[in-house]
Amino acid sequence: MAPSLGRTLRTAAWLGWQIESNWADPFLFAVYSVVKPIASVLILVLMYRVVARADFAHPLFAYIYLGNAFYIYVGAVLTGISQVLGMDREEYSVLKYFYVAPIPAAAYLVGRGMARMATGTLAVAITLLFGALAFRLPLRLSLPEAFFFLAVMALGLLAMIGLGVGLAGATLLAARHVWVIGEAVAGALYLFCGAVFPLEVLPGWLRPLGYLSPLTYWLEGVRRALLGPTAARFPTFAGWSDTQLLLALGGMAALSVLGGFAGYRLAEGHARRWGLIDRETGY
Repeated sequence: MAPSLGRTLRTAAWLGWQIESNWADPFLFAVYSVVKPIASVLILVLMYRVVARADFAHPLFAYIYLGNAFYIYVGAVLTGISQVLGMDREEYSVLKYFYVAPIPAAAYLVGRGMARMATGTLAVAITLLFGALAFRLPLRLSLPEAFFFLAVMALGLLAMIGLGVGLAGATLLAARHVWVIGEAVAGALYLFCGAVFPLEVLPGWLRPLGYLSPLTYWLEGVRRALLGPTAARFPTFAGWSDTQLLLALGGMAALSVLGGFAGYRLAEGHARRWGLIDRETGY
């Protein structure tokens, strides 16, 4: 089982990269990879400057900047995994072969999504470099903080993978517009996970959504690791220690993975019974 899992993951990752990068020549793809994240972050920078009328040297700017930069992963992972089955069914008409092939379905989905994870990592790195050069972000990463950062990133990516796999199952049951499911969920979660503003500004009845999202704890952990203990923080987790934050993130990531994979299996079972596996909607 383990060799088959590894082969499926590697082959699916290679296939995903070929699909993601085949729309342009390498130079144009490289230019797009650099320009897109910088253009996206400049929207936030202009909003911060014009609306908030705050100084870029203010410690809170770095907190907001990092939240926006690392949120790129959320859109990349959720969209990359959730669009796999819709793409194979609608665009390439090969989904039936995926279901008759003797490969682990979860490994295939995650492997296909790894291409978006790679491009997302590149986008995040470019955004951080741009922030450090243009806005003098006070990034720091000592050895203990590096271990904390790696642990937080691993748990955060696991949580995103769980969410992405669950959304992939939802695409099997959706009648229309399966392409936008991952993007829509990523866009909605942007408001509820403290990416650019604390949960305290949300109405009281919406605030629990932020505490139920593993992304909230993940972004807080990433900021603490890269900005250090003296950085200005949102008040949401000001009283939490790094250990408490890591434990909460670990628990939320485990729930996300278990719930996402269970949701996928449940949706797949319904799709098989209702004859939806190879249905094409014409989109």
